[in-house]
Amino acid sequence: MNLQKSADAFAEAKKFMPGGVNSPVRSFSSVNSNPPFISHGFGSHIFDIDGNSYVDYVLSWGPLILGHAHPKIVDALKNAVERGTSYGAPTELETQLAKLVRKIYPSMEVMRMVNSGTEATMSALRVARGYTGREKIIKFVGCYHGHSDSLLVKTGSGAATFGEPSSPGVTRGTAQDTITLPYNDLNAVENIFSQCGEEIAAVIVEPVAGNMGLVLPKENFLRGLRDVTKKFGALLIFDEVMCGFRVSLGGAQEKYQITPDLTCLGKIVGGGLPCAVYGGREDIMRNVSPDGRIYQAGTLSGNPLAMTAGIETLKILLEDNLTEKISAKTSKLVDGIKSAAKSANVTIQTPQAGSMFGIFFSANEVTNFDESAAANQEMFKKFFASMLEQGIYLAPSQFETLFMSAAHTDEDIAKTIDAAKKALSFEL
Repeated sequence: MNLQKSADAFAEAKKFMPGGVNSPVRSFSSVNSNPPFISHGFGSHIFDIDGNSYVDYVLSWGPLILGHAHPKIVDALKNAVERGTSYGAPTELETQLAKLVRKIYPSMEVMRMVNSGTEATMSALRVARGYTGREKIIKFVGCYHGHSDSLLVKTGSGAATFGEPSSPGVTRGTAQDTITLPYNDLNAVENIFSQCGEEIAAVIVEPVAGNMGLVLPKENFLRGLRDVTKKFGALLIFDEVMCGFRVSLGGAQEKYQITPDLTCLGKIVGGGLPCAVYGGREDIMRNVSPDGRIYQAGTLSGNPLAMTAGIETLKILLEDNLTEKISAKTSKLVDGIKSAAKSANVTIQTPQAGSMFGIFFSANEVTNFDESAAANQEMFKKFFASMLEQGIYLAPSQFETLFMSAAHTDEDIAKTIDAAKKALSFEL
């Protein structure tokens, strides 16, 4: 596969941007490679500037559940852009999208539109602290909630650590009220609450984790979080920026029948444009300015282009059990990859949650970040390189999740399974 034009474009980009990219994982550094530079996408495929075509399972890191350049969304955006791109003033589009979100997520009684998942989680935590009058929060190792300062905090293996920033530029003072615990370890959560439960404003969690590879919640983990937060008067925040509309139409809270106090949605809710939402119980959200004293604002929040794309996307998802059909496609692909691995005598884990799936080269089920990190990443790199060479575009890190779309065909799935057979037959 010739990638010379992409290599030249990457070298040029490095002169102007850190690592040549505007988000680190795009650099392909974790797979010891250079990224293809993309020229366009359509349906289930993306195309690079060298003329190569790929079956895409990254889908802009999740939002393109309908595929690239869906005709209805493109037509709606063409009409919208002719009326202006941003007003910084209210439109009926915002209310239309909010109504659709609340129809699918009844727990989001009142909500606020923002521009990114980072902004949504940052704002939800501010609301939780303002509402409860408390300062500490709990997050889980391997769950990524954006790059706001209080969430870039590390922990030692299997233990809670207070106030250790994981990025230069984050102060100890900012991080000191963030408690990090192992994902799926309910005992650790209950122990911390027994020590300082009256100081904890909220627990924030990816109910289905997608940022350490795909990791599913253990039975009763989410129920346990709901119970302990209620007991101590803390809020439970579900970060469904990634798993929303994918685990099921109503996300993890619908699938696992857990009602959080606040929810963060993103990616899909903007139909591929920059958009996210945070919201929840009305008595909590009415504390947000201008109804209350908790401040949050954004010039481009609720802009007409993102609202238009989001409305069209959610309308389509509500038709004809589409999310279930995409999940069935995902199962077909995952079963094929499992079969290919078995035939090649390669041990892998292929977790699936709706239209999300992952690949770990591990003999054991992965339930937390340490187990994810223990998987054979060198094998993943070789597998990734072979798949890319065969025209299958996977996330360039085992710590990322893969996605299916409505646009993927049986032919795409068959091609991917055949590529996996070839990739797994190599000396990995």
